[in-house]
Amino acid sequence: METTIPFTKEEEALFSLVGSAANELKTPAWLIGGFVRDKLLNRPAKDADIVCLGDGIALAHKVAESFYPHAQVHVFKNFGTAHIKLDEIELEFVGARRESYRYDSRKPEVQAGTLEEDQARRDFTINTLSVSLDKSYFGQLHDPFNGLRDLEYKIIRTPLDPLRTFSDDPLRMMRAIRFASQLNFHIEEKAFAGIRTDAERIRIVSQERITDELNKIMLSPKPSIGLELLYTSGLLEIIFPQMTELAGVEMKEGKGHKDNFYHTLQVIDNVSRESDDLWLRWAALLHDIAKPATKRFEKGHGWTFHGHEVTGGRMVPRIFRQLKLPQNEKMRLVKKLVELHLRPISLSKEDITDSAIRRLLFDAGEDIDALMLLCNADITSKNRQKVKQFRENFDLVRQRLKEVEEKDRIRNWQPPVSGELIMETFGLPPSRIVGDIKAAIREAILDGEIENSYEAAYHFMLKKAKELHLEPVK
Repeated sequence: METTIPFTKEEEALFSLVGSAANELKTPAWLIGGFVRDKLLNRPAKDADIVCLGDGIALAHKVAESFYPHAQVHVFKNFGTAHIKLDEIELEFVGARRESYRYDSRKPEVQAGTLEEDQARRDFTINTLSVSLDKSYFGQLHDPFNGLRDLEYKIIRTPLDPLRTFSDDPLRMMRAIRFASQLNFHIEEKAFAGIRTDAERIRIVSQERITDELNKIMLSPKPSIGLELLYTSGLLEIIFPQMTELAGVEMKEGKGHKDNFYHTLQVIDNVSRESDDLWLRWAALLHDIAKPATKRFEKGHGWTFHGHEVTGGRMVPRIFRQLKLPQNEKMRLVKKLVELHLRPISLSKEDITDSAIRRLLFDAGEDIDALMLLCNADITSKNRQKVKQFRENFDLVRQRLKEVEEKDRIRNWQPPVSGELIMETFGLPPSRIVGDIKAAIREAILDGEIENSYEAAYHFMLKKAKELHLEPVK
């Protein structure tokens, strides 16, 4: 692997400036960690960590003076760090240090240290790589833990004994799996054994930090890599037990069902090939989450999961609260997609009426495209002919959705007659009867009984009101 860092001209000029400031302060400085790793992997790199033998905050201020007007320095005294945010890059400065941890805490006791001690305290060898910014040695790579070799062979390995590294900061177990998923690397056998041994230590980490890593795994090119590692390491059972309940196949009277855990991994990978939307990926992850709760064996038929989409929809808000995910429109989108995920596929198995299509368009609204993407991803089987037939039927549903939408304009539909007009026409206060009339108009349009137009809806309103012995106000 290349041992010179492929800096752009702008990056080289910036880091030379940092090196000059460090020389003036007689404070040797290195670029270290993720920026070096990502440059060597030809990945985008925007957050640069600068470690120095001395006062990192003082170095940040010295660097800021080199800009006109001076760059703004943000100091975090509790952590001994300082940040400078520039247009294309963010610099973080810190003095080299060594750390020790109490068993019950992720907060380290920090002391000044050497560069090698600073590298040793880091999580993985691929993040220990450092590059000298000194004028005499600019760009020289310092690699005491063979991080370059591990980059070349795509290995996630800890610089020290894995049990020490993971015990010091248990979140590193999640980070190991996240890097494996993002980079398509494999975790060294000894390191993975350390994760399995120390999995229970994850309980001292805040839910917010765990979920942040989980979301990064979800956003990786192939999320199943990280999710399967979470499962086989024992971490998933601790951080998201409902997910592990999907795993396994139960046999009864010679009949089994698909392993819903691995089916879910396939669905989320299918979605991820088409979309980088985090919440659509969450919908894929949760679409069958209620199958364990709804699993029944029907004699002569086999295993069923009746109503798992409805039960799953009810589970979504609880899971979002449990994982400290947002309780907002993102959660409501996931809930809706879980509740509706069987509808398009069920339509593909029968003669498709305009009414059924209109109801699907109405219920899905602006999320119909996301729903169709999820449902298409949900078509998985080892039987290629079966998949081919499902996809042909599904394409028919897509075509019918397009035709009915163009004809009836149901997507994002608002009833042509409002509740306010009903109240004004018949002199009614807000009441159940107003809602009943409005609902009757909606059902008549969705069933194709009347056209989706103001005139047709208004006449239907008068007819329905007459049945209820209501007369317009004169």
